[in-house]
Amino acid sequence: MTAQEVQMLIRAGLPMAEDMGLCIDRLDEQGALARVPFHGKLVRPGGTISGPTIMALGDAAMYAVVLGRLGRVEMAVTSNLNINFLVKPRPVDLLAEARILRLSRRQAVCEVSLYSAGSEDELVAHVTGTYALPLA
Repeated sequence: MTAQEVQMLIRAGLPMAEDMGLCIDRLDEQGALARVPFHGKLVRPGGTISGPTIMALGDAAMYAVVLGRLGRVEMAVTSNLNINFLVKPRPVDLLAEARILRLSRRQAVCEVSLYSAGSEDELVAHVTGTYALPLA
């Protein structure tokens, strides 16, 4: 699947993704790059992008990289997600780079690095997670 196809699939299956403005900017052999454009509706008290937004972007990036590798496996589901919040995101687009660490018949173990646009050298959050894959 292409980045555009994955973006359309996610937005069709989860309307919240469209509300957030979720974009899949890149999908290739190295992984996926997903983005949520900065918007005031995503900000929590204290002036930072909310934790649920950051977690949703990390999860969506994992789903995108799985679909990019395996094709249309819509029933792949998150079975584990671990997140470490590292620094306060800046008021700019939030980016997530995802890659598959291990892929087996039953699961995909992924890693995601999240950062503010323009600050690629400073991680906002680090995610590891597992997607359970449907039996073929």
